[in-house]
Amino acid sequence: MFKKKIETQINPEMMDNLDPNRIPHHIAIIMDGNGRWAQKRHLPRVAGHKQGMETVKKITKVASDLGVKVLTLYAFSTENWKRPDQEVNFLMDLPIKFFDKFVPELIENNVRVNVIGYIEQLPEKTQKAVLDAIDKTADNDGMVLNFALNYGSRAEMVTAMQKMATAVQNNELAVEAINEETVAEYLMTNSLAPYQDPELLIRTSGEERISNFLLWQIAYSELLFTDVYWPDYNGVELVRNIIAFQNRDRRFGGLKKENK
Repeated sequence: MFKKKIETQINPEMMDNLDPNRIPHHIAIIMDGNGRWAQKRHLPRVAGHKQGMETVKKITKVASDLGVKVLTLYAFSTENWKRPDQEVNFLMDLPIKFFDKFVPELIENNVRVNVIGYIEQLPEKTQKAVLDAIDKTADNDGMVLNFALNYGSRAEMVTAMQKMATAVQNNELAVEAINEETVAEYLMTNSLAPYQDPELLIRTSGEERISNFLLWQIAYSELLFTDVYWPDYNGVELVRNIIAFQNRDRRFGGLKKENK
């Protein structure tokens, strides 16, 4: 059924290569290349970020139609505050404009907004836009559009350790009870369970690094790097990347039965 929804965007032959029963439950994307996309066109960097938001809308709809359960997008890192003030201010205004226009479509498509990161450190107007979007889409039970906003994986893990240490100190958690499942419960992605760990991580723009993104959660994710700048990324590229994911042999440290 999902093929009918997006076949106008995707080549039917490509869709035939896609296994609808093996769509990744959780896809995470490092949306990279906005600035370089703009510079190539002799435009200010912020023009790339603006176009990148349009790509977010397109990819959200395609991912939802494909049956993805969680789409996590790296929107703003804890390190991005180091960028020029003009660019940071523009990036802080983007969620306001984005959610104002896109929330009705998210509701129509049964998509729920979630945010991980240190929201309390964002400007008040940005916080309000984010929290309003979360509230307005709270009843949707389709795909979760999860933004990593003012997020950094190392900071997330430090915060989790601090909370666990406090729980131990207050006799709410026994040291011997701490295991991988416990750690996962204290991470920001716990609200996404049972799909808190991405099966597929995509980074656009040709860069091949993780940039402090979901370091715990991607322990067994398939990593895929594409040269396409984020503003040029589209449904065809997403389907192509998912097909590549489906063609990989995921062993999780083990071997195929015939090789044992």
